Amino acid sequence: MTDLSKTAANINILGRFCGMRDVPLLTKENLQDIYGIDRADVLILFGGSILCGGEVAATAMKAGAADKFMICGGVGHTTETLRQKIHEACPNIETAGKTEAELFSDYIDKTFGIKADLLERESTNCGNNVEFSLDLIRRTIGRVKNSIIIQDATMQRRMDAGFRNYAGSGMRIINFAAYEATVIVKNGTPAYKEEIPGMWDINRYCTLLMGEIPRLTDNETGYGPAGRKFIAHVTIPPEVQRAFDYLHTHYEVRPADSKYAGQNMQGFRT
Repeated sequence: MTDLSKTAANINILGRFCGMRDVPLLTKENLQDIYGIDRADVLILFGGSILCGGEVAATAMKAGAADKFMICGGVGHTTETLRQKIHEACPNIETAGKTEAELFSDYIDKTFGIKADLLERESTNCGNNVEFSLDLIRRTIGRVKNSIIIQDATMQRRMDAGFRNYAGSGMRIINFAAYEATVIVKNGTPAYKEEIPGMWDINRYCTLLMGEIPRLTDNETGYGPAGRKFIAHVTIPPEVQRAFDYLHTHYEVRPADSKYAGQNMQGFRT
């Protein structure tokens, strides 16, 4: 019989590991205290995030956390879900055929009154999210020393590792996952402790988390330097590996979708 309390605890271990947040909140005060800067040069919201990522980004921009606001995302495996969630939240927003960057841009503008400075509409996966956003930054902003990146919590650590691999040491990456989810046992089943706008159902959330650990593991089949060389090295702590091994008996590992493989980053899929 499955120990649901142990299942929930192990899901939370993976969630905390993948969902990096380098500051408690994205405010000038925290950036000054931790990094000695008043604001970052650019804040990038990635379209793979659930809906609440839009509120997190808008709140940070209103707090003056960055000079420029970019939204990155074309069409990938999370796009249709984002279209549905935005249509439910804002039925007056046309969602059909739009990219993730366009969807979030319309939603944030109409809901929070914040306009994006830059939209990257071509990327289809985490790999070319990194490449294309860096290219757009270089072509429009120029040299950037400090970047805040906001991605779905399941993919935040991999996005950080991608930036560390391709941006080089000249750009500091400040991570702030779009949400922090805590899973508990409620009415005999794993459930979220608190409601999160646009959140994945529990099974999808767990499958996404499970898919990250093999990708992050720096071995011949992973995405790191010892494997496909798409991301910088990531160390998997023993407790995270144990949590993955335990959950592997209950949840599947999400496979990469070849439909969204980018031309420049074959194999580095969301």
